[in-house]
Amino acid sequence: MTKTFAPVSALNVMLDFGDAPVPVGRLARRDGKIFFEYDAGFMTKKLELSPFKLPLTPGLQVFELGLFEGLPGLFNDSLPDGWGRFLLDRALRRKGIAPDSFSPLDRLAHVGASGMGALVYAPDYSEDVRDKAVNLDALADQSQAILEGNSEEVFEELLALGGGSQGARPKAMIGVSRDKSKVIQGVEKLPSGYEPWLVKFANTADGQDAGAIEYVYSLMAQEAGLEMMEAHLFSAKKGAGYFATRRFDRMENGGRLHMHTACGLLHSDFRVPSLDYHDLIKATMILTRDIREAQKIYRLAVFNVLSHNRDDHAKNFSFLMDESGTWRMAPAYDLTFSSGPGGEQSTMVMGEGKNPGVEHLLNLAEAADLSRADAQRVIDETVTALLQWKELAKSCGVSKANIKRIGDVIG
Repeated sequence: MTKTFAPVSALNVMLDFGDAPVPVGRLARRDGKIFFEYDAGFMTKKLELSPFKLPLTPGLQVFELGLFEGLPGLFNDSLPDGWGRFLLDRALRRKGIAPDSFSPLDRLAHVGASGMGALVYAPDYSEDVRDKAVNLDALADQSQAILEGNSEEVFEELLALGGGSQGARPKAMIGVSRDKSKVIQGVEKLPSGYEPWLVKFANTADGQDAGAIEYVYSLMAQEAGLEMMEAHLFSAKKGAGYFATRRFDRMENGGRLHMHTACGLLHSDFRVPSLDYHDLIKATMILTRDIREAQKIYRLAVFNVLSHNRDDHAKNFSFLMDESGTWRMAPAYDLTFSSGPGGEQSTMVMGEGKNPGVEHLLNLAEAADLSRADAQRVIDETVTALLQWKELAKSCGVSKANIKRIGDVIG
């Protein structure tokens, strides 16, 4: 981070699929409002990065200040929230800078080229991350110390590895050797033999087996037919382990994929749940033009409802676009036993949020062009996968109390 604070008034936005960044357009801030204009050369490429809310049109575009502090959802998706924002705000205060004075453009400059997806920003004030070994236990201890208020420091390693992350739980972007024996700092450009992963640590509300629970959920989700990235449970000195997953926005050849959450794509505020799976399926069909992608949303809806994953808000669904402009659903992520706002499902099923059930899911099937029989088959496959909870949870070190608590709900 820069040692002196010079507010950013303009940012160049680029798209980097791994070869060389291509200019997309320019963001500027004036009189408290943020303006964006597409680069004329980029418009000729016909790549719609955010077709619903930021289509390829000439001239200046400006957005309301309320939802994303004046940013279109496309660029808001690059900003960290939760843990990443908390770390940056702590670092700013230590430098005598009020976080409220830090505009969204300032924050995007500190994301630079280190954010999720393929969008990059210049000037780039992101932290320099080197390929040194990482001690996951030490990172977990540091995270807890910061969360519990026992440390006034902001550890540069945590800021560099987790400052671009989203979600409430502490996490870090790491490089993992293919045999899982070595972990290094790794936000971008990993050395040969390492893959880009993300690892999570417990927050103050989690138990010591939170990572193991999410790992078991990832195994059950795969068994239920959901597309998931490879996951791993790293051993920990305390608790059942650290949940980690391979990043879906990075390719095996080192390339990047453009990523857009449902929150950013639809301008659906994830803090005020109003999304319905019916709407999400329709939006997926319009974006991808592939009924198979819409049916992935249906299968995910079934899993979330039956597994009591009620924190299924608009940031927990993402779409990926490759350099040809082809869209698809991102693999499922953030699947675990959870409660939504007021204990309700964050994303409703046919208007029902308080207690969606099998009948709501069967009625949802028509939106995904599934027959009632096909929908019942998806439900049956999910139920069968969830029956593995007790055995898998025991083998992964989930506490007896949580095995029973979760089993009583999803069994």
